[in-house]
Amino acid sequence: MHIARTGRGVAAATATAAALVAAALATAAPAGVAAAPAAVPHTFAAPAVAGHTLAHDVDSPISIAQCQAKWHINCYTPLQYRTAYHLDSLYRKGVTGKGRTIVIVDSFGSPTIQHDLDVYSKQFGMPSTKVDVVKWGKVPPFDPKNSDMTGWAGESTLDVEMAHAVAPGAKIVLVETGVAETEGVTGLPEMMSAEKSLIDHGVGDVITQSFGATENTFPGFGKGDFSSIRNLRYAFEDAARKHVTVLASSGDGGATDSTADGKGYYKERVNSWPSADPLVTSVGGTQLHLDQQGKRIAPDSVYNDYGAGGGGQSHVFTRPGFQNGVKKVVGSRRGTPDVSMAAAVNGGAWVYSSYDPTAVGWDVYGGTSEASPLFSGVVALADQVAGHRVGDINAALYSLAKRKGTGIVDVNDGTDNSYEGVTGYKAVNGYDMATGVGTVDAPAFVAALAKVSRH
Repeated sequence: MHIARTGRGVAAATATAAALVAAALATAAPAGVAAAPAAVPHTFAAPAVAGHTLAHDVDSPISIAQCQAKWHINCYTPLQYRTAYHLDSLYRKGVTGKGRTIVIVDSFGSPTIQHDLDVYSKQFGMPSTKVDVVKWGKVPPFDPKNSDMTGWAGESTLDVEMAHAVAPGAKIVLVETGVAETEGVTGLPEMMSAEKSLIDHGVGDVITQSFGATENTFPGFGKGDFSSIRNLRYAFEDAARKHVTVLASSGDGGATDSTADGKGYYKERVNSWPSADPLVTSVGGTQLHLDQQGKRIAPDSVYNDYGAGGGGQSHVFTRPGFQNGVKKVVGSRRGTPDVSMAAAVNGGAWVYSSYDPTAVGWDVYGGTSEASPLFSGVVALADQVAGHRVGDINAALYSLAKRKGTGIVDVNDGTDNSYEGVTGYKAVNGYDMATGVGTVDAPAFVAALAKVSRH
C-alpha cells in the first residue's frame, strides 16, 4: 500500500474528427506557444492527482469488502459508478456520448494510455475507444524515473479512464504539453494555447482540466494586480464563443490550497485557478457510500479524507451573474464549486496503468481530478441528446437547481471541507461552497441540460 502526501493543486473516430486532430497536430509547434499573450505567470501547474493514490500496484480490482479489510477504504469500479448515477438507463437508449469529443489536457501525458484504456475497458466489459494524442510543442521522451512525468502520467490515465467510464461512446483527445518544471516554465500558458488551438480547429465539445494553482501564488496578486491570471483566459473566452464546455477540478485542499513551493498550505481561505474562473464550471468532490452493486446505502457527503473538496470565494473574480441567486452564500465574489462528483479516496476509483514498468497494475485514485473527468462524461451525454454542444453550462446549473425533477441532487448532510486547520464550508440545503448546487442523477440531469441548452 502506498500513501503519498496530499499533492499540490488538486491537482485523465470518424474520418472528420481524425482530420481535425491531424490539423491541430500540424500547428502544435513551439511557435504556437509563442503566440500567447506575453504577460504570463511563473506559478506552477501541477497534476491534481498527486498524493491521492492509496492502493497501488494491485494485480486486479477487488471487492469493497476486501478493500475495507485491506486498506480500510471503499474502492469503486466504473460499473458501480454507473449504477450510482443511474447511467445504465441512458446507455440502453443509445446515449453513450457517441459523436461527441472530450478533450483532456495534461503535461507529458502517458506513453501507454491506449493500452491502459483497453485493459481497463476489457476488465469491466466495456468497449474501448481510440485516444487521439495531440502533442503540443516539443514533448520530451517519457522517463519513468522522472517523478514529474509519472505524476502527470497518473493524472492522464485517471482522466481518460474516468471520462470513458461515463461516456463510453465519446471520442477522447489527450493533449500532451511538454513543459518541464526544471526549466522554470509554468505550463499554464502552454496548456491554454493548446486548448485554444483545438477549439479553433473545432476539436472537442467539452474540455476537462485536472490541474490548478492557488490564486495567491500568481505574480502581482499581493498588490491586487490580477493581470497574470486575466492574461491566461484567452482559451476560455474562445471556448465561450464556440460553445465549448470548460470544466476544472475545484481543488483538493478544502477551503485552503497549496503554497507556491507545493510543500504546505495557506493558513487562511484561498481559491485556485482555473477552477475559480467564471468561464469555467468548477467541479467539486463528494464521497459516495455504495454497496457492492453500486447502490447508495447513505446520501453523498463532502469529500474530506486524504484531501478535501476545494471550495470558497475567489479573491480575483467578483460574483458572476449566474450566481446572483446565491449571493447570500458567495457574497460579492465568485464562489466555487458549481457542481460535484465522486472524489473521496475512501470511495476511490480503480484505475489501470503501465507507464511505469516497475509499477504495472491497478491503483485506487481519489481527488477532484477524478470528479472533473467524470462530469465531462455527463456533459458529453447531454451534448449527444441535445444534438449540439451545450456550451457554458453555469447559468443552466443554477437555473435547474431551482426546479424539481432536473436531476440536480442536493448534498446537505452537514459534512464540510475544512482542511489543514482552515475552517471550510458545510454541505447544507441549497447551494454551498462545499459541493455547489450538489451532484447529479444522470438521466434527469442530461435531459434537462440538453433541453435548456437548445439554441
